[in-house]
Amino acid sequence: MIEVGDNKYEIVENVNNCFNEEIFKELYTDYFGPFDYIFGDFSYGKVRLKGFNDSNSRRVKSINDIKRIDDYKKNFCSVGADTYLLKKIKDEKK
Repeated sequence: MIEVGDNKYEIVENVNNCFNEEIFKELYTDYFGPFDYIFGDFSYGKVRLKGFNDSNSRRVKSINDIKRIDDYKKNFCSVGADTYLLKKIKDEKK
C-alpha cells in the first residue's frame, strides 16, 4: 500500500517492477486526488502520470475512462515502455 496526501493506493500492475515510490511521491500533486487510478509510464528517461476513473464514476469522461487505458498506452506511450497502475483504496468511512 502506498500513502500519499489523504489517499491510499494499491499496485494493480507493475511492468518490470518499475514502480518507485519516492519518484511517484515527488510527481504526485493534489490534481490526482479525485482519480480512481493513477497510471505511470517511463518514456525517454522520464516518468509521466495520468489519472483514470472507474467507468461508473460520475467524474468519468471518455479520455479518462479506465476501460480505455489500452488505447492510451497504444497512442501515448513509447512501445514497450515500463508502466504501472495504482488503484485508490476507497475509505468506506468517507
